[in-house]
Amino acid sequence: MSQPNSSELAVLKHLWRGGPQSARQVHDAVGPGQGWKPSTTRTVIARMEEKGWVARADVHGMAVYTATLDRTATLGGLVRHFARQVLDMDGPIPAALFAESPHLSDAELDELDAIINAAEDKKGDKA
Repeated sequence: MSQPNSSELAVLKHLWRGGPQSARQVHDAVGPGQGWKPSTTRTVIARMEEKGWVARADVHGMAVYTATLDRTATLGGLVRHFARQVLDMDGPIPAALFAESPHLSDAELDELDAIINAAEDKKGDKA
C-alpha cells in the first residue's frame, strides 16, 4: 500500500483527532494552514475516498467523512519508510522518540513500536 502524502496526512490527522467531519469542517480546520481553497480540500478528500482512505456517509443530507486508515499503522508505516528508505537505518527504531506526540496514546506507542520494528520480509521493506 502506498503512504499518504503530506496533504492527505493533514486530512487524516484532523479526522483521527476530530472524528467524522464534513468537507467544510475539514477545510475550515486544515485548509488555511495548507493554503487550500475549499475546492482543493474537496479534491484531496475525493482522491482519498477513491483510495479507500476515507469513507463517506450521508448524515441528514450532508456528506460526512471518516478516516478508514488505522492511525497507528499509518504513522508506523511512515516512520518505518523514513527510517529505512530515507535514512538507511538498520536495527530497531525507538518508538519512544514519539512519546510526546499528541497523536498517540501509550498503548498506541506500544503498537507503533511493534509496527516499526517488525521483522523485514525477505525482499526488504516495501512501505
